[in-house]
Amino acid sequence: MTSSRYGAWVGRHEMMRDLIAGTPASALAATFDHHDRAYDDGTPLPGPWIWLYFLPRAPMSEVGPDGHPKRGGFLPPVDLPRRMWAGSRMTFHRPIRIGDIAERRSTILRVEEKFGRSGALVFVTVRHDISVDGQLAIRDEHDIVYLGIPERFTPPPRVDPPPADWSEPIAADPVLLFRYSALTFNGHRIHYDRQYCKDVEHYPGLVVHGPLQASLLFDAATRHNAGREPLNFDFRAVRPFFDFDSISVNGVNATADLTQLFTAIADGGVGMQASITWRPR
Repeated sequence: MTSSRYGAWVGRHEMMRDLIAGTPASALAATFDHHDRAYDDGTPLPGPWIWLYFLPRAPMSEVGPDGHPKRGGFLPPVDLPRRMWAGSRMTFHRPIRIGDIAERRSTILRVEEKFGRSGALVFVTVRHDISVDGQLAIRDEHDIVYLGIPERFTPPPRVDPPPADWSEPIAADPVLLFRYSALTFNGHRIHYDRQYCKDVEHYPGLVVHGPLQASLLFDAATRHNAGREPLNFDFRAVRPFFDFDSISVNGVNATADLTQLFTAIADGGVGMQASITWRPR
């Protein structure tokens, strides 16, 4: 149910245009250690890599103490101090290619207030419709969660991983986190400022971005399903991972057209759950 406090924000929209240039995609390919990928004009962009574009450009005078743009504007001015990207549901209608001029229409669908074991939460769901030449290419429903900062970090209940058909280790060290933050123009201090993490948000280390984990899962799944075309990609954050964790990306071939995905650490269970639906062969 939409909160009456934030009801005026539901239905708000904004438009952005961006050139899908090759440099950001090439830089992310290098960050993922892909030596053989060139992103010249006409090359299809992997689905979640659209997050390298349509970036917010808040001036320094409009940046909040956490490194994000200050509250208000397009998104509602939720007064809870911590905010996180909780998940997305993406549908791929047609490819977006390097060199395209793309338009993104963002609409606030819902603002919901809830109470969990950590206290008050506010969920904001934004739908991004990304088009090229007037034709819808990607629809991304993006969930943002706002919540309070606890006095100490307590991990959520453990979710045990299922047996995987394939697994790859990821070195989610501070350099990887910094490079991904730079590529996505993400100033959130939880990804690079260890003292802020510990003293202000009470995390034990640098937080591994949710979209970074999702992008690594998508990348691995497409390599393990060469030649398949993704139709849907969904992901949901389960618990935070940190730069000192030994993380793996994993896949389960659930059916001929469905791959279930998750990130995990050896002694801490699942960090993110995801799935890809493939177009039928």
